Amino acid sequence: MKYTEEHEWLRVEGEFVVVGITEHAATQLGDVVFVELPDEGTEVAKDDEIVVIESVKAASDILAPLDGEIAEVNSALADNPGLVNEDPIGEAWFFKLKAADLGPMDEMMDEAAYKDFIGE
Repeated sequence: MKYTEEHEWLRVEGEFVVVGITEHAATQLGDVVFVELPDEGTEVAKDDEIVVIESVKAASDILAPLDGEIAEVNSALADNPGLVNEDPIGEAWFFKLKAADLGPMDEMMDEAAYKDFIGE
């Protein structure tokens, strides 16, 4: 897995990059009450705001970590946004991206670097 400074995780699964937020981010947000996901087939550019998360504390945007096309969204989050708090690294992925180029992932943090980044 790779991590961004915006507290997103990325995992390559076949031809797709699965994207979610880290446990640290989910804890900082507090109880998530709403998740707005992009439409499948949407073309995104790195740093586009593509997911909105609302919690009891704040609203946050998830940015596209790479250029590409949204191949699939996790519709379970619409019915149960609390999954983000329960299982942020597993069941609460946000979307699968068909990335135009995986090269930028080489510049992202690995788990050890991310733990240093958040002070763990």
